[in-house]
Amino acid sequence: MTVAPAGPGFSTTVEALRLREWQLGRGQPARVMDHFSAEDFHLIVDDRADVHVSSKDGRFYLGWFPLGRPGTDGEGWKIAVTGTAKVRGYQVSFDIETPADIVAAAVAHVLETSRRL
Repeated sequence: MTVAPAGPGFSTTVEALRLREWQLGRGQPARVMDHFSAEDFHLIVDDRADVHVSSKDGRFYLGWFPLGRPGTDGEGWKIAVTGTAKVRGYQVSFDIETPADIVAAAVAHVLETSRRL
């Protein structure tokens, strides 16, 4: 069934207005950490139980802050890739409540697009 607008506006269907279920909750952080091998990455767990992963060349960094990254407003994950002399690097942050599967998908894509020199 389509609902016609009374004037300027939009039209939609009843089906489009139905509620959806969305993935919520932190999930399993191991799904993110499983992407890293000791052969290519350093892993450090600090005294706050925050986890830091860096590539052996130092250009990739992942931080997991279960209680929130100090000095931020609820940042739970941080991904950073250092740039080169010609191309800037980038950073991506996720809230502490972001599902680990979503962070794992981002990490997987970053790692898939990297290559050894």
